[in-house]
Amino acid sequence: MQDVVLALLAKEPSHGYELRQRLRAALGPLGDTLNSGQVYVTLTRLEKAGLVSSARTGGRPDRPDRKVYDLTAAGHRRVADWLAEVSWTPRPELAEFHLKLAAARAARLADPLTLIDAHRRELMRRLRDAQRAALAEADGSMAGLLLEGVVLRLRADLRWLESCERVWSGHGERS
Repeated sequence: MQDVVLALLAKEPSHGYELRQRLRAALGPLGDTLNSGQVYVTLTRLEKAGLVSSARTGGRPDRPDRKVYDLTAAGHRRVADWLAEVSWTPRPELAEFHLKLAAARAARLADPLTLIDAHRRELMRRLRDAQRAALAEADGSMAGLLLEGVVLRLRADLRWLESCERVWSGHGERS
């Protein structure tokens, strides 16, 4: 989130509300889950890290003064580094889920196949929601592109769960 906020500030100085609106617009229906306070917490952390500076601007009679944030030189460098980064690493949730299965079996806390099945049901629910949201988007929209990525990732996760089920079924540890 920090790098995204920095990149949005690279365009022009903004206050938190503007940044939040731009993030929500970029995320489409996924932006509805964006916690409003997260932008402000992120801005505070970035300011403490010396990546942004802030100044108060005069408000209107019906609104208080607003803080407008701008990138520092260090913030500009971080944005450039972030944009140049090409690493693509596996999502940590997969490793965490894999360890959950191993720990559940080792400690005899739960049946790994039951956990896999519960996880599959949740991913199927998310897939249906993402597919519905993608269908509601206009062709060629940025939000539609993001939703397509979500759908593809969920499908890949479901295929991985099929592999997990095959391997764990072979271990004969079902209770």
